[in-house]
Amino acid sequence: MKKRILTLTAAAVLILSMQTFAAAENDPDVVSQASVKDFYSDYAISGDELMEAVNSFSGFYAVSTVNEDGTPQLGYFVFSMQKDGDEYYLLLGLEENQTRENLLRTGTATAMYAVRPEDDAQPQYAVSGARLNLELVTDEKLVEKLNTKGYDSTLFCRVTSVRSLG
Repeated sequence: MKKRILTLTAAAVLILSMQTFAAAENDPDVVSQASVKDFYSDYAISGDELMEAVNSFSGFYAVSTVNEDGTPQLGYFVFSMQKDGDEYYLLLGLEENQTRENLLRTGTATAMYAVRPEDDAQPQYAVSGARLNLELVTDEKLVEKLNTKGYDSTLFCRVTSVRSLG
């Protein structure tokens, strides 16, 4: 009897695991609906203020993409930002790696910049900053215009939306 219960339990776990994997495979969007309320909107930065903060090269930086199997890929590296007209662009100096591969395949990413708390008057965790949704720039003339330093490995992404950190 014990053996039969164990067998049935193992079968149930296997079936549930397969259903969960199938659901994840059909709906791999595990990031965009994870946080729909902006808890730190009072600390959000955007526009020129965000560009200056990002380009100060202090703080916390990350870029998130989605792997082919639907799992998230998070890369921690410093990026920079520039403005062309009314549009903002993130410059990602990526050598051959998974983040670059994902961005080239999907054309989208999400970046995070958080201001480092500097004194005791601020919370000891990062709440000031922004989440940026990105779209890969594929227009060769625009890439040439944005690539003022002539780097071969830099990818350029238009910032399509900015939200607070959480």
